[in-house]
Amino acid sequence: MTIPHHGRRRLVLLATATAAAGALAATTPAIGMPVHHVHPVSGGVHAQVSTGGDGDGGEESDEIAEGADQRAEERNSPGVVQPGAYGAAWAAMENLQRTGGDWRQVTRLPYNSDDPRYRDYNSNSTAGMGLVTGRAAAVAADSHGDVYEGAAGGGVWRSTSGGGHWQSISDRLPAQATGALTLDGRGRLWLGTGEATTNADAYLGSGVYVLDDPSRGSFSPRERVGGDELQSSSIHELRISGDKIWAATTEGLWSHSVTNLRGPWKLEFAPNPDYLPGHSLAGDSNAAYENIVSDIAFDPADPNHVLAAIGWRSGALPNGSDYGGYYSNTGGTWQRVTSGLGDLPTDADDVGAVTFAASADHQRYYALTQSPNSLNAGAGLGGIYVSKSGSPFGPWTKLADASSLAGSGSVLDSPGNQSWYDESLIVDPKDHDHVYAGLEEVFETKDGGATWTTPGPYWNFPLSCWSLDPNAQSGTCPQTTHPDQHGLAIGSMNGQSYVFAANDGGLYKRPVDGQANSLGHATDWTSLNDGTIDTLQFYSVGVGADPAGKGEVVTGGLQDNGQSVLRGYGSRAVDTVMGSNFGGDGGMTLVDPTNGCNEAQEYVYLEINVTQDCAANNGLGAPTTYDVPPPDNATSAARFIAPLATDLKNPNLWVAGGQHVWVQNQGFAIRSSSAWTSAFDLGAGHVATAVASSGGKVYAAWCGPCNSQGFTHGVAVGNADGTGWQQLALPANLPNRYISDIAVDPADSSHAYLTFSGFSRDWNEGPGSGVGHVFETHDSGATWTDVSANLPDVPVDSIALTPAGGLLVGTDLGAVYRAPGRSQWRAIAELPAVSVDQILLGPDGRVYAATHGRGIYAIDLRDLGRG
Repeated sequence: MTIPHHGRRRLVLLATATAAAGALAATTPAIGMPVHHVHPVSGGVHAQVSTGGDGDGGEESDEIAEGADQRAEERNSPGVVQPGAYGAAWAAMENLQRTGGDWRQVTRLPYNSDDPRYRDYNSNSTAGMGLVTGRAAAVAADSHGDVYEGAAGGGVWRSTSGGGHWQSISDRLPAQATGALTLDGRGRLWLGTGEATTNADAYLGSGVYVLDDPSRGSFSPRERVGGDELQSSSIHELRISGDKIWAATTEGLWSHSVTNLRGPWKLEFAPNPDYLPGHSLAGDSNAAYENIVSDIAFDPADPNHVLAAIGWRSGALPNGSDYGGYYSNTGGTWQRVTSGLGDLPTDADDVGAVTFAASADHQRYYALTQSPNSLNAGAGLGGIYVSKSGSPFGPWTKLADASSLAGSGSVLDSPGNQSWYDESLIVDPKDHDHVYAGLEEVFETKDGGATWTTPGPYWNFPLSCWSLDPNAQSGTCPQTTHPDQHGLAIGSMNGQSYVFAANDGGLYKRPVDGQANSLGHATDWTSLNDGTIDTLQFYSVGVGADPAGKGEVVTGGLQDNGQSVLRGYGSRAVDTVMGSNFGGDGGMTLVDPTNGCNEAQEYVYLEINVTQDCAANNGLGAPTTYDVPPPDNATSAARFIAPLATDLKNPNLWVAGGQHVWVQNQGFAIRSSSAWTSAFDLGAGHVATAVASSGGKVYAAWCGPCNSQGFTHGVAVGNADGTGWQQLALPANLPNRYISDIAVDPADSSHAYLTFSGFSRDWNEGPGSGVGHVFETHDSGATWTDVSANLPDVPVDSIALTPAGGLLVGTDLGAVYRAPGRSQWRAIAELPAVSVDQILLGPDGRVYAATHGRGIYAIDLRDLGRG
């Protein structure tokens, strides 16, 4: 038999600029704002190209782009979010009275993606990634064993032992998204906030911070350099040259003195300054794409002579703007460099994301480039280049492209198709011909690019060393890194030099001159994700009693790290290591509160899998998990992360939302997609954003279009048996924003709550954006009352009711609570400034928060009233 263990995680080639459009803020949202995604070119067909072993037609990169669009829509639509929105929300959250109790980080323990206990149908176990955590966006390392990891949404972490035994050092900052990290000559650590990977869940930042003693200190808001100039931007790179630090951002190229930290940042160059915040075209829908600087390089003979790589990854914009290229400040003015660069492409429409790396001896400059022309044709990689003059002004010679890298031991047919998402480069400081390059995989050359190997292959599934037998795990394959490399660094400890790879699974290291097998695959990677670092990016959480009789099963869906499962939480029998029982991106989760091994997990677009044994390893026997998606999955007529819920009074009644409201009555015994029936069609172009059901009465919220261009939304109410459905006539006091969640009173199905994402009209200029984030009805939606009261003006993501009538709410900046019979909200204890994508009350009386960047937290409900 064939067990398709590796059918979940997907890699994609894009055929059009529609698919290739990225995830930058289309306006100028502020601290913590997810980057926004628009489609520079409409129409087109997505290519589906085999990538050497994923076996699913190749769709992951397309999904990353679409997920980017949708996650940002939730917060931006129906219009333009002004700068300062998240900053004001963070200040308001800080000023809220707090409840009693303390959060406990449930998932702060090792997470083994290759856990041998879980290897059933649709698991990615045995891929070779080992211990993982959330996406690492940047890494820096010194010569004393100090390593600094910048998480995508979980802040900055320090290890003083060469990796491992981590400590968070940025919890007090208003933004936990990392864009860049760099150490200067004095040993200070510079942090640029705002992740620059332009993916589904990247958040903008609050500026640049510097830490004088990073081996012992922690970042605080007072250590920000400059003023608000870089707030609400993403910082691709921080580079130091002479007495200046340069920031390559989504809003131009900026500089600041490294000796005098007072005063504002200086805008050095923006190709289209009218689109910057505060300027005449700042509200234009293309504004966020007009001034993207991906990296800067410096003439070794003159530290102030700069070459800046500038451009949008998809090339020309719909308004005709075609500013991509390499720019230099020659002669005191900035001009595009169109000659003298040799093989390096300089056409305005073919300069996308670029990463530079200089050798320590100033004899070599390397560049890794992404090509908009290639991306729009279904690939993405431009190439890897070298300037042997040691100057970024060339001449440059091409060293590698997708074809040559594919022959270097890669397990992909066409490496670099996601070079707009994962791109990193580092030169061995002891050897200018020794280079590591990060794309989906890790590549290495020891001879200046004449030959390449792949020490970090995407995964082990296509390799002959991999075994189908679950009990053999990876066979004889060595550990590899998690795919999707976002940062590389070289540091040392006790005289041994190491290369560090930051990727979607956290951080890995190996000796710089490490060992490899005959295929060129490294045999000495070590995962540094030892469980003391928890930056896991959860979309959901589920809790149920452990069938072993002790504690709870806590599980949840993750960005690119499948579904985690922790058994025995709350008892002495708690797992010491979490396992992964589903692969790919984990979306929404359903768990039987009476038996936590009854689980349903959504991948994306309502691709739902169900298990009744925690998807435990069943050897070579028949799979015990079942693929049961509703029919909207086949046409992707659903959100990337689509709503899924059980009826409050009938646990066997499930409701799922795409274009249709789907129901099934078999609970966890479902074995076929045919069990789903359509209770209601929300309408062509409409997709569900939230669903809830109690006693067979169903509420379904939808949007469509869901972006700011013509945004509309609605709420439909009816019965699970398909009768009594109606589209509600929403009253004028409901804001025209994204409806993120619905909660129904189990004692009275006519009593319900709606939550809204985005910002109120003080910050959102869109039509009908309105005010308020939480609304209540007592008449099945005929009328609604705003119960937001003192709730900060921050996007709300989820809501849950307590048995006594209290309200639990998850926001983009933590969790809040309204006690029964009260009107005022309080912050629930202390959390870092991270998004709580789902909040729920477990059967054990604990409140669980699935955060998108710091794992899952829990707090006793009884403690909330003690503040």
